Formats: sequence, C-alpha cells, structure tokens
Amino acid sequence: MSTAREQIPLGCPAPNGLTIRPFTASDADYSDAVRVVNAVFPEYRDTVGDWRFEDANRAAYIQRRRWLADLDGVTVAYGNYSQFEGMYHPRKFGVFVAVLPAHQGQGIAAALYDEIVSAVRRFNPISLRARARDDMSRSMRFLQNRGYQEDMREWESRLDVDAFDPAPYAGYEAALRADGIRIATVTELLDKDPDCREKLWALDVELTNDVPSPEPHTPITREAYDSWVFANPNFLPDGYFVALDGSDYVGCSFLWNSQADPTELYIGLTGVRRAYRRRGIALALKLHDIAFARQRGVKLIKTWNEQNNRGMLSINEALGFMKQPPWVNFVKKCD
Repeated sequence: MSTAREQIPLGCPAPNGLTIRPFTASDADYSDAVRVVNAVFPEYRDTVGDWRFEDANRAAYIQRRRWLADLDGVTVAYGNYSQFEGMYHPRKFGVFVAVLPAHQGQGIAAALYDEIVSAVRRFNPISLRARARDDMSRSMRFLQNRGYQEDMREWESRLDVDAFDPAPYAGYEAALRADGIRIATVTELLDKDPDCREKLWALDVELTNDVPSPEPHTPITREAYDSWVFANPNFLPDGYFVALDGSDYVGCSFLWNSQADPTELYIGLTGVRRAYRRRGIALALKLHDIAFARQRGVKLIKTWNEQNNRGMLSINEALGFMKQPPWVNFVKKCD
C-alpha cells in the first residue's frame, strides 16, 4: 500500500525534537516500522516476518529506501520510496508515509515526505505514485495538495464466512465437471504433475496481464514466481485452486494466509483464460476459496478489484462480498 496519512498546511514546520533517520534493517527498526504501519492500518496488519520475506525476495534492480521519524527519541513515523516489480519502470516510483494517529497533524508527515521526495530526485523520476483509502480524508487531501491526481479506484470487498450460505450452489461443481472442467489444489498438482510449477507460472503471467492496473504490467520471471509463491510463509497450497481442462491449467484462485491475524485470508488472484470465460469457472473457484476458509475457521476473506471490473465484482456481489470504501490510486507527474 502507498498512502500519505497527514494533512497540514504546506510549509508548516516540523515539531521540535523530530529526527528523520535512515532505516537500518535492524531488528529494532523493523519492529518500529511495522508497529507504526499497523497502528495506522489496523485492518491490514503485517508482521516483521512479512517485511523480511519481501526484502529478501525483492529483485536486485528495484530501488527502495526507507526512513523512520523519531520524536524525542521515540519512533512515530515511517516512510519510503520504492519501485514496483509488477509494473516496473526505472523512473517511476511509489511513495509511502505513515504517522502514528496520536502524532498526526503536527507536520511530521510533511517533513518525512519532503525527505523522501528530495532523496528520490537523484533518479530523475517522471512520476510518483501513492494510494489512499477514500474515507481517509486527511490522506486524500495530503496527496491532492501536493499535486497528485486520481487515476484508478479499487473496491475492497469482504466476505463474512460464517454468514455465507452454500445451499444455492449445491451441484454447481458437478455441472462444471460435466462440462469437462475439474478443480484441483496445488497440493494435489505438485504431487501428480511434474510440470506444475511451470504451468502455474505461465497461467499467472497470462491472467495477471488482464488485471486492470494503473501502469503496464511487467511479467514476473519464473525464478521470482517460485520465490514469491512457493517460498512465501503465507503460501497455502491447499488454498490454491486450479481449474483444469484435461491437463491444461485454465483458471485459478488462491488465498494468502495472514501471519498477523489467523481469522483472515486474502484472495491473491482469481482469473480464467479468455477462451474459458463465461462458463462459471471463476465462481466455482471462489466457492472453493470459501469452503477452504470455512474448514479453517476463518471469519473474513478480503479481496480487491478495479471499480470497472464488472465481471469479477458481479461474482463477488452474488456470493455476498460487501464493498468497503474504495482505495484510490494517485499519480503525480514530475517536471
């Protein structure tokens, strides 16, 4: 996520006792950074393990730099600039600032943001990106006041797993099997198909290319896919579902675990190859997601979809996913 969390008049001085310092990757700095971000976004909590895994698997060409802001020796804010591995351009960057709620409105975000923007100028960026949730008015104004323009919105949708009624979908998968499509888990496929990893990677690249994005997609390499998926501590091979036509992988939907909250799961990607769409495959895959969550005692499933992606949004709505305030993608063109 990339968002600014504070609105103050431009040029407002930072408080006395504020020190902005580079992130050192020490245990203490990881702990402080995660603590700040979780306090700002308590609905999307991370762990230090999540951050360390991401850092260990980030491509070497991706530029990222981080800072912490200390007030009287106590860390109260975190910020960074970074590039996007999934939509890479050497002169396009994302910026992120988070300030503890009790310290917002004091000029800390502005000071940290200025430090970040000053540092990223050495790359001669052509654009900066950030995100904010629509109901976070302070964040929205902060970005708009600094010249950021909205260019895409994503609905966050959530399903109360306990409230879901599977009865209307009884026999749905049997009908799909009669149409020649069956659904398997990656656990099963890894055991039976020696080409499983290669096929999953190729399917992911193809489906991701059709996912709406504010920038052109950069296809993930096979090596990076293996690292990000199979080595990921949140990978759930029993919660990664693949639609098969014979031995061909034609669609998938997979769930990510949450290290911070075992009562939640995140849908990473649901998609079907173009030639197989409008046959009910995506709906069947999502039904498997929900059944898996119920078996694990999970209370909540979260997913995100671009606001005009009516095909996937319609499936979510039919299943009972409830829309949350949308996430707004912003871009600022640099001179």
